[in-house]
Amino acid sequence: MSIRILDIVEDTTVDGPGFRTSIYCAGCTHHCEGCHNPQSWAHDAGQEMSVADIMQVVEADPFANVTFSGGDPMQQAEGFAELATAIRSRTKKTIWCYTGYTFETLLQMPAQRRLLEQLDVLVDGPYVASRHHNGLIFRGSENQRIIDVPRSLRNGRTELWQRSA
Repeated sequence: MSIRILDIVEDTTVDGPGFRTSIYCAGCTHHCEGCHNPQSWAHDAGQEMSVADIMQVVEADPFANVTFSGGDPMQQAEGFAELATAIRSRTKKTIWCYTGYTFETLLQMPAQRRLLEQLDVLVDGPYVASRHHNGLIFRGSENQRIIDVPRSLRNGRTELWQRSA
C-alpha cells in the first residue's frame, strides 16, 4: 500500500502538542478559500511512498508523535488507515489528523471510519477564512473542532479534546 506524499516534516510543534512527525499528503477537493497549503490540492502532486518507507521515518524518532495533514488524509483513507494500524502496532505514539470533512460525515463513510478508529484526535471541518484568528490553537478557523476520537466513538457523541496541563 502506498500514499501520495508531499512532505514529511520531523520535529514540528504546530500540528498538535509536543514534537510531531507531520505527514503531508497530496490531494484535497475542499479548496478552502485562504488555504495555507493550496499546492496540496492536486492529487498527483508529490510522490508515492510505501507505508513501510513512511514507517521508517516515523520510527526514526522515538519521541515524536504523528500528525496526518495535507491535502486531506481522508481522501487517501485506505493508505492512512494502514499506516495508522502500523503505528499503533509498533509504537506508543499518538496520532492526530486534519481533515476538511466533519466528524459526523466521516462516521458514515466506511473507509474513513476505519481510519477514524485508529486516531487519537481529529481536527475537523473546512478552513473558513472569515472565522480565522491568530489566537486559535492547533486549528485555523473557529468552526474547526479538535475532537477526542476514542472518547467520541465510545460515548456515541462528539467529544472535544481537552489539553492536558
